[in-house]
Amino acid sequence: MRQVILDTETTGIDPKDGHRLVEIGAVEMINRRFTGRTYHQYINPERHIDAEVVAVHGIDDAKVANEPVFAEIADEFWAFIEGAELVIHNAPFDVGFIDHELGMLNKRRQAPALGPVRDHCRILDTLVMAREMHPGQRNSLDALCKRYDIDNGHRVLHGALLDAEILADVYLAM
Repeated sequence: MRQVILDTETTGIDPKDGHRLVEIGAVEMINRRFTGRTYHQYINPERHIDAEVVAVHGIDDAKVANEPVFAEIADEFWAFIEGAELVIHNAPFDVGFIDHELGMLNKRRQAPALGPVRDHCRILDTLVMAREMHPGQRNSLDALCKRYDIDNGHRVLHGALLDAEILADVYLAM
């Protein structure tokens, strides 16, 4: 079974408010073993990044000013995730942003449409899984790291690839 553990960072909380992706990170596993394949990309969101989220992930406007826009990375990203089971902590957030980006892209491009994600990938939400396993407890990624003795001390700020790698370890421990 091919699984892709995935995380994103964004300009804000809701794509309906015009917020966009600024980073995607993913780690591939086959039969619960790391393959060594990863996907990591910073993305120019073509808009300002809110200060509140810069404080969370450290990605500011200057850091992504010269990065490709989503349309330039969409096909490579899609090729990495298509057909996999996506393992995501709070999947509706990440999938919502990815589907929003794909929807905007599909309106502009001549090529076949990409997405929506749920039509091409299975999705396992580790937040739902954690809530079922540990009802009434904190189930943030940091709380799960502590609960399962996963070292995340090297993480000062959130980062998509680093968080995907940490989530992969948490998922295997769960």
